[in-house]
Amino acid sequence: MTQIASETSRRTTSLQGVRTWLTIVAAMIVAMVLVGGATRLTESGLSIVEWKPVTGTLPPLSEQAWHDAFEAYKAIPQYQQVNRGMSLDEFKTIFWWEWSHRLLGRVIGFVFLLPFIWFLWRGGLSTGLKKRLWLFFALGGLQGAVGWWMVASGLSGRTEVSQYRLAVHLMLALLIFSLIAWTIRRLGPHSPVTAGGMRLKPAAIVILGLVSLQIYFGALVAGLRAGRAYNTWPLIDGAFIPDAASLFFETPWWRNFFDNTLTVQFSHRMIAYVLLVAVVWHVFEAVRLRAGNAAIKGALLLAAATLAQAVLGILTLLNSVPIDLALAHQAVAVIVLTLALLQVERLSPQTAGAVEPATPLVEAARGGQA
Repeated sequence: MTQIASETSRRTTSLQGVRTWLTIVAAMIVAMVLVGGATRLTESGLSIVEWKPVTGTLPPLSEQAWHDAFEAYKAIPQYQQVNRGMSLDEFKTIFWWEWSHRLLGRVIGFVFLLPFIWFLWRGGLSTGLKKRLWLFFALGGLQGAVGWWMVASGLSGRTEVSQYRLAVHLMLALLIFSLIAWTIRRLGPHSPVTAGGMRLKPAAIVILGLVSLQIYFGALVAGLRAGRAYNTWPLIDGAFIPDAASLFFETPWWRNFFDNTLTVQFSHRMIAYVLLVAVVWHVFEAVRLRAGNAAIKGALLLAAATLAQAVLGILTLLNSVPIDLALAHQAVAVIVLTLALLQVERLSPQTAGAVEPATPLVEAARGGQA
């Protein structure tokens, strides 16, 4: 039993290391999202017109290299139609934003891959956890390709990236973040779910879906620059609910939810109102169903963060999207998403062996039962 206890202690320590490592990766993904937001707000995303996963790690190192990069940028529509006459120093400013964004993506890849290899070599990971980690690695590689797919949409025929591709890029980043955050919590201690908590879980899932939908429309708002188009609240285009002819002039009708600036911003607002009602109702339901102190606290935190996010959204809109308020709005959106995700997780019963390593004590117990 001494050997079994020693092995269990070693694997517990390894598990704690995995949680710490994944927490660092998740924090870096949040930083990546915020740098990406700043890159979008400063119109910097098209400043690097080539995708060089390896050699692109280094920035221009000579004056001639800077001139070459600038000349390449001058060939695309954004420079010709929006930034014509830009100086080299001004180009360097937007270049550094995009370069930093890409470099951070590469760093995240290394911060994930190298410890992952070490944990695989050291052992102690369950089959389920290894599958999840391989999935995260594959999604990270896909995210790099999607990032270039997004940039490529703005290199010819238009002066900005496609709002469709921008939204996909953001949502994939947040999907990876969410999967990692869920795994971190699954690897930690988990209190039993009460009967009231089980009844509350469907509502928590709906709220998580609403938060995700709200963030998706927020990405479309950013891609269309819709936040700079209608800067009044609570009215939009002179009314609380704009005229149907203005909301649905695109054909087919569903394209308005992706291409019509008014419809996209209006949808973003309406989802926010529905979400606010949902999170407040969720608090009352958590108390009524006696879902447990953790669930009630989680519901309260989620409601408070959602309210703060709504206030930030209104301030950002009324001030025509200044970069500081816009980034704060984006950061709090990630916080709301995290709190909604954790609320669903705490209301979900733990499935033994899903992601955690199977310790020798567990295996011995199973052998005794057999």
